[in-house]
Amino acid sequence: MAVTLPKAGDVVHLTRAASVQFINPIMFRVIRVLDWPTYDHWVWLDGYQLDRKGDAVARRSVYVQKEGLKVMRVGSTT
Repeated sequence: MAVTLPKAGDVVHLTRAASVQFINPIMFRVIRVLDWPTYDHWVWLDGYQLDRKGDAVARRSVYVQKEGLKVMRVGSTT
């Protein structure tokens, strides 16, 4: 089954399903999907970790499994 990757502006919920590093889940606003080399079914995302109010608190690049990504809010298309 093909997995649709998030786009710029999308907010994704990152949990252990995405990577074991997210034992404490975070919300993450995607800036872009990086084209760095990866293993099959994995992807690098560049973006911002969000706090409970939805404000950016840290810029991060995260390495996650595509199937574990849960898009919570789709970014603006304008």
